[in-house]
Amino acid sequence: MTVVLQISDPHFGTERPMALAALERLAAELRPDLLLLTGDITQRARPDQFARARAFVDKLHAPARLVIPGNHDIPLFALFSRMLDPYGRYARAFGRALEGEFESEDLLVIGLNTTRRYRHKHGEVSSAQVERVARRLATAKPGQLRLIAVHQPVAVPSATDLKNLLRGREAAVRRWAEAGADAVVGGHIHLPYVLPLRERWPELPRPMWAVQAGTALSTRVRGGIPNSVNVIRAGSGRAGVVERWDVDESVGLFHRVASTTLA
Repeated sequence: MTVVLQISDPHFGTERPMALAALERLAAELRPDLLLLTGDITQRARPDQFARARAFVDKLHAPARLVIPGNHDIPLFALFSRMLDPYGRYARAFGRALEGEFESEDLLVIGLNTTRRYRHKHGEVSSAQVERVARRLATAKPGQLRLIAVHQPVAVPSATDLKNLLRGREAAVRRWAEAGADAVVGGHIHLPYVLPLRERWPELPRPMWAVQAGTALSTRVRGGIPNSVNVIRAGSGRAGVVERWDVDESVGLFHRVASTTLA
């Protein structure tokens, strides 16, 4: 079995010491095969925030990591940097690659950069990205759980978050479902949930899911939900399991509060 620890929206610059300590302990106990960071690593893309984020990630000692940027990881007020080198500060901490993948015998994760320097908040997936992912999905091994990691969500549970949906999601979800994807994994809105995408698009040729993580470390929690991360377990037969782990502030530990099988 391959274990993934998904951390989203830590927003270094607003991180909570209690949550930092709790997440470090959780990682030590789980010993995940992959650390997946789905964007908004920093609050304002400042060098010191990226430095703190990288130092913390290193302390988790995951044997593999897949990191993609969020809209907060592009400088907002440093306009010169935003226009000429929007990912420069991100790159100095996590490398120039804004997309990547992880593969094991039972898991394939494809990371996409859905941020754009000309968008302050909203995300976008291009037709070229959609096709590139579809081609890669076509070469997946039998039995692999197949995940696409983005920052902005492809589905939301409430009308209040419709404005936060990923641009280009309809074409992307349909094409990726045809190519064999099991789920699109993201963050951005600081709410953890798992939604079956056939409820949005009944014509999809196979079951597919939207898997969202809350904010792992930040004070910017929403909906009364505490700091939260996802643990994704991939085993034989593509029957992945998504576990939601919330922090219990009374004891300073993350604990599992929900589990969903991606049947």
